[in-house]
Amino acid sequence: MERRQPALGVLGEDQVVRRAPRLRMACAAAAVALLTACSGSPGSAPQGAGTPIAPTRTPTPTETIPPDPPPPPPERACYRLGYDAVLAPTSNARQIDCTRPHTAVAFYVGSYDKSLKVDSRAVHQQEATVCPRRLADFVGGGVEDRRLSMLRTVWFTPTVTQAAKGAHWFECVAIALRGDQSLAILRYRVAGALDHADGRAAYGLCGSAEPGSPGFEQRICSNPHTWRAVRTVDFPAGPYPGEDQVRSAGQSPCKDAGRGASSDPLNFRWSYQWPSSEQWRAGQTYGVCWVPS
Repeated sequence: MERRQPALGVLGEDQVVRRAPRLRMACAAAAVALLTACSGSPGSAPQGAGTPIAPTRTPTPTETIPPDPPPPPPERACYRLGYDAVLAPTSNARQIDCTRPHTAVAFYVGSYDKSLKVDSRAVHQQEATVCPRRLADFVGGGVEDRRLSMLRTVWFTPTVTQAAKGAHWFECVAIALRGDQSLAILRYRVAGALDHADGRAAYGLCGSAEPGSPGFEQRICSNPHTWRAVRTVDFPAGPYPGEDQVRSAGQSPCKDAGRGASSDPLNFRWSYQWPSSEQWRAGQTYGVCWVPS
């Protein structure tokens, strides 16, 4: 069975959601205090003078106290975010107790050069490089484990207003996709999850139907599913090899994967999804082998 991988926004081993959105978390902004003062008091007329001398006032120069920059968010903070929230440029999400149901957990807080604009290409490139690398360290496992999971990273920055006050941090946050456009509750501990079989099962990549069929949707394996991804077919970095080549390359390994997952080596099913040229350009330089669950 040959199936093309639908575009879910799962971009390569870096595990970045869609267009690598930057979620700018709102923090309490310090107020600017503008202090003015006057000194001097009315003089009194000397005895015997017919006309009092007009008092004089010497104003104190206006003093502007610079605002303190909004503090960076704490690491390992948890949030209850929706899918749209992780794609939005800003958010006013509040930190919640990690013992409560949550969909996002911060795993790294870094900083960028304060001379750069928060929405500059240089800052975006730093986030897009650091957060995926840190995610790999945070969730554990190998490259294949991360490719076969629904764990992803997004990153948050200060708002433009907060950045103007001196904030220059960025926050890397882990999420798990529940389906094509929804987030899962992080019921299993995310830190080191892919180092363990239970964690790989909880956050694994599964499907609602046979890949490529009308009812197919990629979903987390902790939800009801009928197919599961069991291995990847890697390609060397470089220009897109062409659909014929990436399609044919996965036939044999995925067939072997289907045979190995079946109790009957003569009667088994399998499916293969190969990357499109668009997905390749976005970083997905591998195919995925599927078997019935």
